[in-house]
Amino acid sequence: MSPVRRPTAAELAARPVDRVESLAVLVGADVVVEWCAALLRGADPGAADALPLGWLGGRSAAGWTQDYWPRVWAARGLLHVYRPEAAPAVVAGLDDDSWRVREMCAKVVRAQEIGDAVEGLCRRTVDDVPRVRVAAVRGLARVGEAEDADAVRLCLDDPEPAVATAAETALRELSRRLDRPL
Repeated sequence: MSPVRRPTAAELAARPVDRVESLAVLVGADVVVEWCAALLRGADPGAADALPLGWLGGRSAAGWTQDYWPRVWAARGLLHVYRPEAAPAVVAGLDDDSWRVREMCAKVVRAQEIGDAVEGLCRRTVDDVPRVRVAAVRGLARVGEAEDADAVRLCLDDPEPAVATAAETALRELSRRLDRPL
């Protein structure tokens, strides 16, 4: 990575989408995507050649203590600046130890329509964390096929109301997208 200035106080306070898009203007979208994918794969966010983490994490990047936050912020960056080369890192992130990373990767799959993630999303429909299950069924609505509807259907009886509601909506979206009843 090439050296780049640290974000200003105003940039640190900006919305994540604005920060990552500003960084893409400074260094190029390809560099941002490569950096986010590397962080998602576990690259050292404090490496000498790394970009300033504040571009992804904002003010929170100054005091993060859990090792998963840079991966969460990297995945969130890929919501807004994306290239298909990042797909393998996003798909792998669906199996991250941190539920926050799994959830954000499922959101990236949905937003960027990463079809290679279907198997990982199906696994996440039985995740221990309801927010991950919600993100997984929403992702399947966008990229799943008819055979993946069973994984979504299982969530209709989820004890967490948000998961069951997301599953109902996902089945309708999947049916509409595939133009067939499920």
